[in-house]
Amino acid sequence: MCLALPALVVELRDGDEALVELGGVRKSVSLALVPAAAVGDYVVVHVGFAIGLLDPEEAARTLALFAEAAEAAR
Repeated sequence: MCLALPALVVELRDGDEALVELGGVRKSVSLALVPAAAVGDYVVVHVGFAIGLLDPEEAARTLALFAEAAEAAR
């Protein structure tokens, strides 16, 4: 099973690296597979790589579903 999460690009770094944020957690990821990503874009992240762009509405829906699932698990 694989899990890919939507994350917001908050900073572009040297090479193909970027800093993304998800739920207050910031992580460095590779944009090698999504070179068009820019600050303010949502990307789908899997094992340290952005693997696709995601529109803000879809990102919001997905994040809401994860929050709902976390709440139900309590």
